[in-house]
Amino acid sequence: MGEILVVGGASLDVLHLFGQTVTAAGGAALYTAAAAWRAGAAVTLLAPRPDPLPEFLQPAAAHFPWIGPIIDPEQLPRLEIAHYGGGKAALLSAAWGAEALLTPADLPDDLSGYRFVHIAALRSAQRQVDFLHGCRQRGATRISAGTYGHVVYDETATARVLFEEADLFFLNENEANGLFGSIGAARTAAGKLLFVTLGERGALVIQGETVTSIAGQDAHEVDPTGAGDTFCGATLAGLARGFPPVTAAQQAAILAAHMIEQIGPAALWHNTPPDSALQP
Repeated sequence: MGEILVVGGASLDVLHLFGQTVTAAGGAALYTAAAAWRAGAAVTLLAPRPDPLPEFLQPAAAHFPWIGPIIDPEQLPRLEIAHYGGGKAALLSAAWGAEALLTPADLPDDLSGYRFVHIAALRSAQRQVDFLHGCRQRGATRISAGTYGHVVYDETATARVLFEEADLFFLNENEANGLFGSIGAARTAAGKLLFVTLGERGALVIQGETVTSIAGQDAHEVDPTGAGDTFCGATLAGLARGFPPVTAAQQAAILAAHMIEQIGPAALWHNTPPDSALQP
């Protein structure tokens, strides 16, 4: 069955990167699944799957099982993102396409065999909550979730429900400020985990009242798209391998820094980890 099930979507991204415009595979779920695979986990992606599969998405299907409703390639979500450096970015436009075709009814009947089920950021926090409830009904034991900035600010109360009901939660700095008022106010219930990425400044691992800082990694930033999702997938892979949360996050930060040195998820399709990364 595998260790990690990632629920969400893949997309075609148009990226404005420091003077150049490129297209690449994207999607929070795709990056998360690719990073988990790259970090050594057995992962399955549940997402709308184009048929025929475009060339830029073929590495994903080659490396891990991809299940979900079949769609026309023209129905792929399309996102246009501008990056300005220093962790600053803007979503210029979004056509969500077939994302809405994925529903909790598409979940496998029995999720008890997965160590983690991760519900990647979707257009709506309520849809994520619906998936979380569907996962619980199917026996999922540990459910993780991520979010988008616009979801946190537009659906704050529902995003808060998602955070409170998930066992693990992943945010960036902007999203943490929107959900908690400030990063300093971010805490979890006993036994739950919160990870807050801070770009080049590293990340925070929050366990109850305990906050641990993870150092940032040196990197030549080419394309930061998906860095937080890469951190998420690699962290889940580390936890699945038995690493303590802080160790899993430290290793994930190394892979995220490595990933942003190439365009799109290209760096995640190689099975040789960067120096010093992903070692017990």
